[in-house]
Amino acid sequence: MIKLIAIDIDDTLLNTEHKITTKTKQALKKALDQGIKIVLCSGRPLAGVSPYLKELGISGDDQYVITYNGGLVETVSGKILSREILNNADFRRIVKYVTANKMQYYVLDGQSNVYTSDHNVNRIAVVQAWENSAGIFIRTPDKLDSNFEITKAAIVGEKETLDQYEQPVKNEFSKDYYVVRAADNFLEIMHQNVNKGVGLKKLAEFLGLQANEVMAIGDEQNDIPMFDFAKTAVAMGNGSPKAKAHASYITTTNDEDGIAKALEKLVF
Repeated sequence: MIKLIAIDIDDTLLNTEHKITTKTKQALKKALDQGIKIVLCSGRPLAGVSPYLKELGISGDDQYVITYNGGLVETVSGKILSREILNNADFRRIVKYVTANKMQYYVLDGQSNVYTSDHNVNRIAVVQAWENSAGIFIRTPDKLDSNFEITKAAIVGEKETLDQYEQPVKNEFSKDYYVVRAADNFLEIMHQNVNKGVGLKKLAEFLGLQANEVMAIGDEQNDIPMFDFAKTAVAMGNGSPKAKAHASYITTTNDEDGIAKALEKLVF
């Protein structure tokens, strides 16, 4: 029996109009009414997840969310259960590399704030800040406190640009950090012990659940670790080939009520 469903947000929970379809809302409400935990599992911070939690009626200390690709596991009300972030030395190392290589980037702190030293701010960073209901702080590392920490760094740009950056960045950082192409426009660097699968496993253990009681739904490479943990792994029809290769079931797209159809097939 499925007791917890972990769901990615972008291109999974949200359709191409960045909305939750009516049928998806109905299916998730049905699951919640049956006592199933619905856990949004995203690279976003809590501020970027909260509007969708509210829309779905998920609240309180007995409901949970996984943010920053597993960097934080917390209750919906903000009580932190697990926290793995990057220290100031990590932050400086990453900024030094991306600046030297003229890569546009931003970082996030633990309060959903967006920082960059880029004066020509990439549009992806602007969208991220808007989604988090935050501004963008233009700061070099030397203009921040010496104990400033980050939850993740994101190198951003158009797909063709990141296609060129991806392997050099992985060569530089993968030994010491978790590096993942989270989507076409995001190449992210996080604590080496962080990914969605680790965060989901920690939450399942906290709740006393086994992997066969967990379903994961997603579409991209950063969803693969939670696919590898959950007994039931559902890839969206619009998902990447790499994500689909790790799924036990492929549903329809995010524009075709893929989540609702997966729940009807596998849960109810």
